[in-house]
Amino acid sequence: MEISELRALLTPAGLELLDAVGTIGSTADVARAVSRLRAAGHSPELVSAVVGQAHLRSKAAAKFGPFAARMLFTRAGLEQATRLGVAARHAQRIRHAGFTRVADLGCGIGGDALAFAGAGLDVRAVDADEVTSAIAAYNLAPFGGSAVVDHRTAEDAFSSLEPGGAVWMDPARRTSGHSETRRVSADDYSPSLDWAFDVADRHATGIKLGPAHDRDTLPADAEAQWVSADGSVVELVVWSGALAREGVRRAALVIRDERSHELTAPADAPDESVRELGAFLHEPDGAVIRARLIGEVARSLEAGMLDEHIAYLTSDAALTSPFVQSFRVRETLPANAKAISAALQAQGIGRLEIKKRGVDVDPAAFRKKLTLRGDQEATLILARIGDQRRAILADRVPAAN
Repeated sequence: MEISELRALLTPAGLELLDAVGTIGSTADVARAVSRLRAAGHSPELVSAVVGQAHLRSKAAAKFGPFAARMLFTRAGLEQATRLGVAARHAQRIRHAGFTRVADLGCGIGGDALAFAGAGLDVRAVDADEVTSAIAAYNLAPFGGSAVVDHRTAEDAFSSLEPGGAVWMDPARRTSGHSETRRVSADDYSPSLDWAFDVADRHATGIKLGPAHDRDTLPADAEAQWVSADGSVVELVVWSGALAREGVRRAALVIRDERSHELTAPADAPDESVRELGAFLHEPDGAVIRARLIGEVARSLEAGMLDEHIAYLTSDAALTSPFVQSFRVRETLPANAKAISAALQAQGIGRLEIKKRGVDVDPAAFRKKLTLRGDQEATLILARIGDQRRAILADRVPAAN
């Protein structure tokens, strides 16, 4: 969004028009809305701003729920913004550590700052981009003086902070079109990670990074917490000082249906030994894999590794865990379409989920080679076990609470 578009939008008439338009979901709806508003005589800047915001509000509902309907966004800011349910857990940690103030250095559109202010924290937020900081100020306006946003760099704002508060940073990814799970280098962040880690070394700090961030660059004395939400790994947070928990250096926080479970350890967990495929196969949550805590989960399930290079576990015990998706094994087959199709037909399977790990297979293309008939459903897991490719036909086990 250009500053001219924002100025056109941030007027009573502009905001009233945005509310009247409502959310716009599809690109076809975008085109129709532009034509309709231009025909009604509205300026190009206002039409662009209103339609763009209405489209972003539709996309933002997944992260912000009903709050999205009164918020403003930039495309890049929405991509990087923390989901509100995850941000609320950041705020809880800061409150539980005894802090009443937090400086959000690089607040973006204000996703985390909203949760901080909602938790009763006094928020001082900054962003180096003029449009983004103005949007954050709009989004935080309902909190009045307890949530203040300035157009400043993180470095400049930090130099004038009062002592005694917590620091939060979500360094902007400079790469255009960045998504939450894309791998970026240290040079892609602003402020720089060297500066951010130096701040964390001296102050109680939380730093949000992409979950694929190079683990070798993380501070050795900080807590690294990987977070997944409804099956997707959404972030890595580096916690330092009073915000890091005693004796915890690795953590996997798994959130499903607004319920959370966490696995913690003082270091990467050693894997369990490889064993033959048993009655159950377990797929660890992505946060567990990235935190390298698969061994902790394996021991809780009385399970072993299916292969030392593949993140699947196997066991004979009918145990489940919130940190894995479990499957009851029906049979093991050669990984070729003819043998698999015969098994599917024999069991009347017409709906098939295909998963793979360690094999060079396109599940969509492979599905076209299979014969699917019947009213039964199953999961097909294609995996490399040792030096062989195998197909495992299985049924999902209901997730543990």
